[in-house]
Amino acid sequence: MSLGMLTQRSLSLFGAVGGWRTVAEGVASRVVFLVAYLVTGQVLTSALVAVGGVAVLAVVRLCTGGKVWQPAIGLAVVGVSALLAGTTGHAADFYLPVVLVQAGCSGVFLVSLLVRWPVIGFVMGTVRGEGSAWRRDRRQRRRYYVCTAVFLAKFVLATAVLVPLYSAGAVLPLGIAATVLGGAPAAGACLYLCWRILRTPPADPGDELSRPRPSHL
Repeated sequence: MSLGMLTQRSLSLFGAVGGWRTVAEGVASRVVFLVAYLVTGQVLTSALVAVGGVAVLAVVRLCTGGKVWQPAIGLAVVGVSALLAGTTGHAADFYLPVVLVQAGCSGVFLVSLLVRWPVIGFVMGTVRGEGSAWRRDRRQRRRYYVCTAVFLAKFVLATAVLVPLYSAGAVLPLGIAATVLGGAPAAGACLYLCWRILRTPPADPGDELSRPRPSHL
């Protein structure tokens, strides 16, 4: 299967769950909440402002032909965050879902490596329509291990940074770290590294044997 077809299927799968708009809405909600809280000092007000901002983006998406359930994902995510913060009255709780997701993904990705079913291999096998055929290719399996390890490092780093900030109630650094490490910037960097790892087909050892050797004069 060509890289173009893989990219097309990957983008289709990514678009099916909302694409970059859903990612942008998640980042925007965290930034809007943080700015509103720094300005007003009111947790509930800031949470409502964040929900309102995402709701506006959802309406714009619907007006531009988006599917109903795609903006619903963004609203549901920010709604849970706003509900937690509004109920407890602690601004740090707005970022609790991000902390839990990073910690949970750390466990999932680690277990997948330990049981020899790397998450990236499972995802790519599904996208490519190959199922578990990649497990029979040692070189391909190794590359999926590396890609999964890249994301594992990201999740572990994010968890190590976010948990102490959340425990300390440090809203400003927590909001920044949740946006950068728990959002699109860090995930984008991991996706780029994985793309670089997977874009070149693994070399066939037989190529070295069949390659003509230079003659010596």
